[in-house]
This record gives sequence, structure tokens and C-alpha cells, in this order.
Amino acid sequence: MAPPVLYAKSGDVHVAYTVRGSGPDLVWCPGSLSHQELWPQIPEFARLVDGPAQFARVLFFDKRGTGMSDRPAGIPTLEERIDDIRAVMDAAQSGRAHIFGVSEGGSMACLFAATYPERTRSLILYGTRPRWTRAPDYPWGPTAEEAEASLQGTIADGFKTDYTSDFMRKWLGPGLRDDAEFIEHFERLRRMSATPAARVALSRMNNLIDVRPILPSIRVPTLVIAKVGDPLTPPGCAKDLASRIPDARVVEVPGEGHLVGESGPEIMRILREWVTEVTETIPSKRFLATILFVDLVRSTERVAQLGDGAWRDLLARYYAEARRELAIYGGVEVDTAGDGLLAHFDGPGRAVKCAGAIERAVRGLGLEARAGVHTGEVERDQGALRGIAVHTAARIAAQAGANEILVSSTVRDLVAGSGLVFLDRGAHELKGIEGPRQLLAVG
Repeated sequence: MAPPVLYAKSGDVHVAYTVRGSGPDLVWCPGSLSHQELWPQIPEFARLVDGPAQFARVLFFDKRGTGMSDRPAGIPTLEERIDDIRAVMDAAQSGRAHIFGVSEGGSMACLFAATYPERTRSLILYGTRPRWTRAPDYPWGPTAEEAEASLQGTIADGFKTDYTSDFMRKWLGPGLRDDAEFIEHFERLRRMSATPAARVALSRMNNLIDVRPILPSIRVPTLVIAKVGDPLTPPGCAKDLASRIPDARVVEVPGEGHLVGESGPEIMRILREWVTEVTETIPSKRFLATILFVDLVRSTERVAQLGDGAWRDLLARYYAEARRELAIYGGVEVDTAGDGLLAHFDGPGRAVKCAGAIERAVRGLGLEARAGVHTGEVERDQGALRGIAVHTAARIAAQAGANEILVSSTVRDLVAGSGLVFLDRGAHELKGIEGPRQLLAVG
């Protein structure tokens, strides 16, 4: 009997999840297809969550916009998705868990592990890639143009799936590709997991995501499982992924296809060994954060115009407005020096939106501000933050003009689906920072 479907509240969104088994907690971050009630009705998929439930307490959920979870308007961002992981863990009273990212669920798993090492016992990845389209420095997958053309073809065909095509037969793998009953159940799962509009939106979001810059910030034990015959994540691709994560381990398993399929018993064995044998580690003091640096423009001139007393009063009003916006967007104030403000966030989208709110508030006071936003690894040192990411954000802010917010390309790559618009400002050499950095202005 399948466990009851429960709901965790993530902001205004209800996230459907189930709990199976007992033992160390394992959070299953699914790929594009999941549905809490239909999934266990398909033997092939039921085994995937029931197997780990023999040695772990499995928290399996539907990503927002899919399955039985709420389907809010717009495209869910990675930032919102990791909020959903945290909400499910909180609802299930899970303090720290193994985070298992499958296929496209790997991106959110990686971002969660980097951002919340204190909530992550280990990171496990199967069939996932840090980006889903090819780039000059990334030879796997279709080009962005090819991916969009394929999506347009799917739309034109009425979202029908040709299970006889060479790609789908390779994707399903032996056994499953010739199993008519499985394909019938699988097609129903595809229809029920997401609406056509949601599938289009999620596909386009995934084609914009690139989490490679944040992978070196993952400081938890990491296992990458690679199937040698996976058409989406061949061994070379999996090894490249693992090479970007400190001390990550790669295990290759025999088999063909992207789905677990006939490789299930071997993958379950590897999971059992990993989950039951990974020792409890002390959470790293280093973690991924988005840094916001705000600086007032031409403040010396205003001091001369207003005088010291009036300037102190205006500065106090500026900081009061800035702190109000930090509270709204979940920012944590780190330091104020002169007329500068340094804060950190656990999501880049919130940091960019907070920067915009502060900039508007500053203009309302008759002042001008500039801001820089960057996502990178930092270290907590009592109340302060240390790390090159802090200096990078400050240097980015220094390149901005009055009433301008500049962000790094890392921020741009992590906020796909947010609706934020960026204007390319080209590559810049930042003082004390190695190599040129591509900067973008918030439109």
C-alpha cells in the first residue's frame, strides 16, 4: 500500500510529498516526471522508491508546477525549488539528509547541497548534467537552437511522443522500450506530471540553467552514478561533472538508457552502501551565498551640500529603508561602512530583487545608489563573511553607474525562469580578481 500523500507549505505553494521506510533520511529530487499517486502504480518506478526505503527514510516529492503539487503561474526557479526541498524536510522533521538528484533534479540538488551544507549529509547524483545544452566549453547535449527546434517540433505534434524513434528507444533502454504495458503507464505519467504549458516552460528554463560555477562550492561527500549507456549523461559527461565537485566519487554501472531500468539492482546496491556507510561529517563553515553590495553615488558632494547633521539623518533613513527591504527579501546584513551596505542571501533572485527595491527606495530619498550582486563560496567567521565572492561583489558594484545594478554571469545562469531581464555589459577586469568577468545590468 502506497503511503499517504502529504503537503508541505513552501511560501504560498503546497508541495506534495510522501514518506517511506526508516533509517537515514534521503530526499529524492525527481526529474521531469513525478506524480505521488501514479508513480507507485508503475512497478518500474515503484521499485525505485521502495528499494531505498529498505535502508533509509525516503522523502519523495513533486516539484512545484508538477505532479500533485501546486502549479503557480510562471516558471519555477532553482531558488524556489530548493526552498521546496527545505520545506519538505521541515515538514517531515528532517534535520539533515542525503540529497538524491535524478536527471534534471540534479541541478536543484547541487544548489541545495552548496547552499545548505548543514542540512546535507551527502549529495548523490544520477543521470544529471550541470547544464543541458552544449557550449563552447561543454561538448554534451544539443545546442540551444537545436533544443528550441526540438521543443517547437513537440508543440507542433501536439505533444505526442514517438516511442519508435531511435532517440526514445535509446532513452528508454532495453526491456522497457519493448514493454507495451510500461509505455502505456509511462505515457499516462507524462500527461499527468505536467501540463503542456508547464512542460514548455520547464524545458526552456532547463535549457538556460548552468550550475557549473557553483559546483566547487559543494563541501559534502558526493557520489555521481553514471550508466555507461546513458544517451543523456555518458561516462565522460558524468566524470566532467564529478571533476568540478571537490572529492566527488564516480561509480559506473553497466546498462543502457536514461531510465534506471535493468540497472536498478546494481544502483540500489550502490545507494545502500553509500547511505549506510557515509559517516556523519561536521558541516563545513564554507557555503554558497549570494552577496549584495550597495554603495551610494556622489555622497561626498551631498555631505558638502547638506552638512554633517542633515547627512547623518538622511543616511539613517537610507539604512532604515535598506533594512526593511532586506527583511522582506530574506537578506542578512553583514556590515555597513561609510555609506556602503553588505548583505548575503540564500538565493540570487531574491538578492537581485532586493537590490532593485533598495535602489528605488534610495531614489525616493533623493539619493543615487549602485549595486553589485555575485554568487559564490563564502566562509562564516563569527559575524563576518570571508571569501573572494565578497570582494567580487564589491568590485562589481564599483563598475556600476548611478542607479544601476550589475550582476555576474553566475547570477544570470542561476535565475532562469525568474522573469529578470539582463543587458550584457561585456567582460571586465576586476581589481584583485583573477581573469575577466562577464557583467550584466539588470534591465
